[in-house]
Amino acid sequence: MPDHGSPTVRRRRLGQELRRLRERSDLTGDQVAARLGWSAAKVSRIETARTSPRADDVEALLVIYMVDSSQRQELLALHQDATRKGWWEEYRDSLPKEYTTFLGLEAEATAARDWEPQVVPGLFQTESYVRAMMESGQRSTLEAPGGVRSRIEVRMARQEAVLRAESPLSLSVVLEESVLLRRFGGDEVMREQLRRLVEVSQLPNVELRVLPLDADHPVNTGSFSHLKVPQFHDVVYLEALLGGRLIEDEAIVYRYEVAFDYLESKALDVDASRRLIEKSSSRWR
Repeated sequence: MPDHGSPTVRRRRLGQELRRLRERSDLTGDQVAARLGWSAAKVSRIETARTSPRADDVEALLVIYMVDSSQRQELLALHQDATRKGWWEEYRDSLPKEYTTFLGLEAEATAARDWEPQVVPGLFQTESYVRAMMESGQRSTLEAPGGVRSRIEVRMARQEAVLRAESPLSLSVVLEESVLLRRFGGDEVMREQLRRLVEVSQLPNVELRVLPLDADHPVNTGSFSHLKVPQFHDVVYLEALLGGRLIEDEAIVYRYEVAFDYLESKALDVDASRRLIEKSSSRWR
């Protein structure tokens, strides 16, 4: 398991375990709430990880569920881990909720599979490219300048946390060739960005492939990221103009996994992809 554990995943595991214990005790959320003088909504928010319970709340639930001392200690330790702050927490107010959740899940994922048909994937972007891309987007979405600055900071902090971890995420990425041709900023910005792609493509934990424009394009969809999270379940994050959407339904997630397999099969291999990136960099003079 990665050494960069995530409180987001801990909260979700805790909520799932508390729900399992309630159901094992043959109690409804309303019955538990009535015994503790809570609202049924509070029980639901704890079980779905929409709120972080206090230690006293967890203790009270474990008493009702008649949990033995060994399991009680495990769950209280899990709660303590869940209250710790992830690196992304300081940016929570400036990020969409779904994306914040995604960052928390990514922090404990062992592998990610990303499809990107429009821009360089966020983990591989240079700061100059990020700034040019977001300034361009700002003109169409009317985002405040301060929001752009904080999103740039988040992007750079995410790269530091994911790519430079002691146990880095295993990344399989397919990007469309048009990404290499689509301008953000000046020629120097693009040259620097394509050099970065060549560099990251040589990392031992990265497999970067390019889907050529003249290849079969089997998937007509926007970008998505498929995360494999140990002892939890796979999730998919879909990018959108003003936020994103997190998918957890097992059947739907599997369909995205199949889609990525097919995209990967139509893309160039890793070495040929690197050569195409190097060739494309000569366009930006």
